[in-house]
Amino acid sequence: MRIVLIGQAAFAQQVLDGLVSRGHDIAAVYCPPDAAAGRPDPLKSRALELGIPVRQHRSLKSEAVKQEFVELDSDLGVLAYVTQIVPPAVFDAPRLGSICFHPSLLPRYRGGSAIPWQVIKGEKRTGVTVFWTDDGIDTGPILLQKEAEIDADDTAGTLYFKKLFPLGVEVVLESVDRIGDGTAPRIAQDESLATYDPLCRDEHAEVDWTRPIGEVHDLVRGCDPQPGAFSRRGDVLVRLFDARVDASAPALKPGVVAAIGEDGVVIAGNGGSLRVARIRAAGGKVAAAEAAAELGLAVGKPLPAA
Repeated sequence: MRIVLIGQAAFAQQVLDGLVSRGHDIAAVYCPPDAAAGRPDPLKSRALELGIPVRQHRSLKSEAVKQEFVELDSDLGVLAYVTQIVPPAVFDAPRLGSICFHPSLLPRYRGGSAIPWQVIKGEKRTGVTVFWTDDGIDTGPILLQKEAEIDADDTAGTLYFKKLFPLGVEVVLESVDRIGDGTAPRIAQDESLATYDPLCRDEHAEVDWTRPIGEVHDLVRGCDPQPGAFSRRGDVLVRLFDARVDASAPALKPGVVAAIGEDGVVIAGNGGSLRVARIRAAGGKVAAAEAAAELGLAVGKPLPAA
């Protein structure tokens, strides 16, 4: 098939490699404009290596971009890790329409922060979905889904890179295969099961140490690596990473530092403690013991205290 690929980062680059290895004709690759500094996007770099045209637009909503897609005369659009808004005039331009990857089992966890919210809400099972793109947010008919487990200490980062990334590439490529052989379904999503969450930002990431320790742990790992769950220490946000639940429950109020050691800072919680291995405050992310010294943390004192 003649395919237009829209995406970015290593995920879309691996999808591109898979499409090329299957003999598809890649009409063009679309990715966001280059950042002001840093390395070129992996998708762009691979496409240029392969001699595939690369298009970079700050917006895909212009009439000029629409005309580009029409002139590409493609069979299928593949959206693989897309952060730009793709309007109907673009995703409907290919002869068969377009498909899109999403890192949840739709219709649950629609939205741009699906992975963090699944961890924050304590889910044990997740998966990936490829759906036919329509003009809603992750609402199109489902083509293919596969499940994965969320382990007790998975962070949003480990869940994506170790599980959903490789599974997602596999499912996107299998979806294209099914379209090619005429066996791709269009299964309407059950709107009665649909959920949507906003982008996970600092307004959602502040730790309430009075909450059950399991919920605190879920918040910390769901916000790891971004934006980083935090406690306030004066004007400084003390961000917590690489956390594990410690079953011990010291006779201290929630939020009080229970221990400081080479393996992390232990913070008392409601029903247990949290051992945090890495902390980021004013500077970069460092070992928690080092951060404790810099911040003046002390055993028996509240973490948030100035």
